[in-house]
Amino acid sequence: MSEMIPNEGFPKSAKNEPCCVNVEAGKTYAWCTCGLSGKQPFCDGQHKKIEGAPFASLKVTFEEAKEVWLCQCKQTKNPPFCDGNHRNF
Repeated sequence: MSEMIPNEGFPKSAKNEPCCVNVEAGKTYAWCTCGLSGKQPFCDGQHKKIEGAPFASLKVTFEEAKEVWLCQCKQTKNPPFCDGNHRNF
């Protein structure tokens, strides 16, 4: 079993800017909520290493193909979409 990460200072900001993603219709995406993923803005399961397991990916399916701006600072009030909160840092 891998070593657990103390549950302090989460979520971590991956970047203080949004990420533009062209999503596919009907496809489900797993957005990272903890900020540890190496596949930002998407989840790679790193949240499972945080003590107490307080985080999980946020799964979202889009009805149509389109361009979306996903949050990477993890402080959005409209997850997984960027709401500009990264400007407050």
